[in-house]
Amino acid sequence: MNTSETLNYSGVFLSCFYDNDTSCVHATKDHTLVYLYSGKLIIEEYNKETIVGAGECVFIRRNHRVKMRKVFSGKDQYKGISMTFKRNFLLNFFKKIDKKYIPEDIKAPEKNIFRIPTRPDVTSLFQSLTPYFNSSVSPSTEIINLKEQEGLHCLLRTDAVFFPILFDFSNPWKIDILDFLNENYTDDLTMSEIAAYTGRSLATFKRDFAKISKVPPQKWIINKRLETAYEKLQDKNKKVSEIYSEVGFKNLSHFYSAFKKQYGYSPKR
Repeated sequence: MNTSETLNYSGVFLSCFYDNDTSCVHATKDHTLVYLYSGKLIIEEYNKETIVGAGECVFIRRNHRVKMRKVFSGKDQYKGISMTFKRNFLLNFFKKIDKKYIPEDIKAPEKNIFRIPTRPDVTSLFQSLTPYFNSSVSPSTEIINLKEQEGLHCLLRTDAVFFPILFDFSNPWKIDILDFLNENYTDDLTMSEIAAYTGRSLATFKRDFAKISKVPPQKWIINKRLETAYEKLQDKNKKVSEIYSEVGFKNLSHFYSAFKKQYGYSPKR
């Protein structure tokens, strides 16, 4: 038996871990609704942990700084469902709802993690998906679409703040590239992930970046890390072995060679 199994049905993920040593860490690239049948979900954000147990449901806002870790709870294996809401799905849903029911003057809060109260509609939604855990039959695309719509209705009935969180299309999740990079250049993100978090396809991201920089984005990030490292090295109490990882380098020898190429001498100098 595999130590873990994750079934993906068009954005609805059924996850089950059979081994107590198995865990999973990943960032939330899309708004996600998670329900736990058993086990434990640890959500990490800015060194703060939120723990979700069996029978609980939580909404996690799209944010690369929010990470989920799925683990055993005692002897109980992790078993849960993650329902992701893609932008196009939300946009199509929004087009069909009666706009008179959309509350006005509701601002989206800053928080990223929302516990969803246990209610019959929430429990019913996720319990209806349990048969697919131990079945060779896959739910149809139509069924998954209906379940995702149910999930949205559950959120909108929970709190009016989910309207501006889910349906903010005034600016289609596009944010300033340099603002994002200046804040997150030390993070271990691929170009595809950076593009997604700034609300762009990879091709659009590269095209937009070329308008603001003469060097490619990978080179910009390396240069930014080296500039920050150079500033930190002015502090005589700082060691090179500490600084290289602080600025985002994963390999010390790579840092040495990149620094010497940029400044003409070793960072130890």
